[in-house]
Amino acid sequence: MATVTRAAPLRILCIHGYRQNSGSFREKTGALRKLLKKYVELVYMSAPHRVPQTGDAQGKENEVGPGGDEAPRGWWFSDTQARSFDAGQQCQASLGLEESVEAVRTAVKDLGPFDGVLGFSQGAALVAMLCSIQEQNLEPQFQFRFAILVAGFRSACLEHQGFYGSPAPLAIPSLHVFGQEDQVISDRMSRELLPLFQEPQVLTHPGGHFVPAASAHRQTYQEFLKRFQ
Repeated sequence: MATVTRAAPLRILCIHGYRQNSGSFREKTGALRKLLKKYVELVYMSAPHRVPQTGDAQGKENEVGPGGDEAPRGWWFSDTQARSFDAGQQCQASLGLEESVEAVRTAVKDLGPFDGVLGFSQGAALVAMLCSIQEQNLEPQFQFRFAILVAGFRSACLEHQGFYGSPAPLAIPSLHVFGQEDQVISDRMSRELLPLFQEPQVLTHPGGHFVPAASAHRQTYQEFLKRFQ
């Protein structure tokens, strides 16, 4: 009797949101790991920048706090003086993005290879930038075959606008996931990323600022991922 061999799980690098870290994001995506355990292996990394915890320096995005002993972290700060982040803050320059791209480069080298990349909130905004970097062949380490952006948005920082200036939509297959009741990153902000990608797929849910992983979402995730197995 012939044995049926199952395809190896797709390895996905997971990029957490602002004020999260690898441990807290792993906890918050437990339902997603369970939902897709036959298909993917999720690998987590932490941003290189600690988020200050005094006063209002935590930033207005105020995502779910960290789990474990690791400090809350961020990928860049929109307020370079306060070292805080607000997705809606328009700024000329940011602080920390170059170090974060370098951190992803190191993670890919040390923990990869990866089939795809998944980002949540500020992490999803970073993923859009990584896709642009990859498309322009600026970073040979980046060879992602697909991207999943949950509650993503376009950075309002002026120095980041070059990531969105490609003459043609980004060719990397993408799945964009956002909640209709998200009070942190509105669905309007997430939809602003769609024109940057060629044939983006969309998964909406009626909830707020989290990674959805109900049984009702399984088919959309699976149909997107099976193209790469």
